[in-house]
Amino acid sequence: MAIVYDTYQLEAPARLPLLSAIDSARVLAWRDGHAVSAAQFLAHVRVVAAELPAATAAVNLCEDRYAFLVAFCAIVLRGQTNLLPSSRAPQAVDEVMAAHPGCYALGEQALAPAPHGYYRLPVLESAPLSEVDAPWPMIPANQVVAIGYTSGSTGVPSANRKTWQSFHASNAGNLAMLQAAVGEHFTVVATVPSQHMYGMEMSVLLPLLGGAGIHAGRPFFPADVAAALAAVPPPRVLVTTPVHLRALVESGIALPAIAAMVSATAPLPVELAQAAERCFGTPLLEVFGSTETCVFASRRPTVDEDWLLYDDVFLHPQPDGTAVEAPQLEVPITLADIVSLSDGGRRFRLRGRHADMLEIAGKRASLGDLTRRLLAIPGVRDGVVFQLDGGDALDVHRIAALAVAPGLDEHVILDALRRAIDPLFLPRPLRLVTALPRNETGKLPRAALLELLQHHD
Repeated sequence: MAIVYDTYQLEAPARLPLLSAIDSARVLAWRDGHAVSAAQFLAHVRVVAAELPAATAAVNLCEDRYAFLVAFCAIVLRGQTNLLPSSRAPQAVDEVMAAHPGCYALGEQALAPAPHGYYRLPVLESAPLSEVDAPWPMIPANQVVAIGYTSGSTGVPSANRKTWQSFHASNAGNLAMLQAAVGEHFTVVATVPSQHMYGMEMSVLLPLLGGAGIHAGRPFFPADVAAALAAVPPPRVLVTTPVHLRALVESGIALPAIAAMVSATAPLPVELAQAAERCFGTPLLEVFGSTETCVFASRRPTVDEDWLLYDDVFLHPQPDGTAVEAPQLEVPITLADIVSLSDGGRRFRLRGRHADMLEIAGKRASLGDLTRRLLAIPGVRDGVVFQLDGGDALDVHRIAALAVAPGLDEHVILDALRRAIDPLFLPRPLRLVTALPRNETGKLPRAALLELLQHHD
């Protein structure tokens, strides 16, 4: 029997502002130790927009977050679409450009080799006052402003179109969640790239549509994170990933006062969340979403195992996953996650992913739980359990694992796993490696895992 959804619909205006808070003096970004006002930012946007090539789309490769913001808005102002590949690797960029004939690429750095038709942003100096005083821009609500690509952690990256109206709607949920935690005004420091949808929501849309300030850099090492936080005024929000959080905790570095930390892109072990809150004396919030849906729920993992849905978001469990109904979605989108609902449908608990569920000889397990048990072994610093391509005569796929565990050998790890899981689900092969092929957001593209395993063998 078909399920009929009461799809949430917004009575959207024909046009929506490029910047929601019409306050030309507000600080939009902190760059090289200097505050950049919204008016100065718009002046930069207009200078760049006037020089962009004629096209329908552009691959935004800017690494500096302020340059990305300027380029993003300049592309939108020209009626073009930002193309956001899953990484800035030449192959990923080439694949996206091949899918959009006639597009170009732009960035603030001199690239060698550079993509075909690469346009380098001009140096963003002070703009003329006449540009600063220009009218506040409005953007068609239905304009496709970005196409984000998934990371490829479950297969080939897929394209996801985002309109300016959908970004306004998704930002409202994130803004309400953060304002409830830290207050109306705050400054964001982010370790994630702007091209990733999580980075887009937390470090691009929040300053554009939520009035937050943003640090222009993308700090990587713990000392860089500390310096970036010290360069912006409180209250500060650190937007990061479990990989960066673990590095911060293990470094023992002292950070300036933080009002909250936000994590996404990979499951966050509760032990790591507890350690981070002890180290930095602030709540750690985890958000849940995808490139397809944007963020639609949050929780504080040290307090709640269940996720709280944003306003006007509804979940519909399906045999093969969960359909998500949200203000930013024109139609419900089904994710592979299996959930159980509570609190009248306003909260949910993850039970695994449909694609991660394993069944061998009538017994069931999930790749996520097997990975969690691998990581719980003392001495294992990083690891993943995954299923190989190609099944046997009964269509049973072998399970493999890669682990970073200096000082341990494979037999010790397998013995520890044998005490924690059914022997049917022991990964064979299990290989020790020096590092896992994580991308910029800490995810593990499936193709990279298979390549590393094959190379090791």
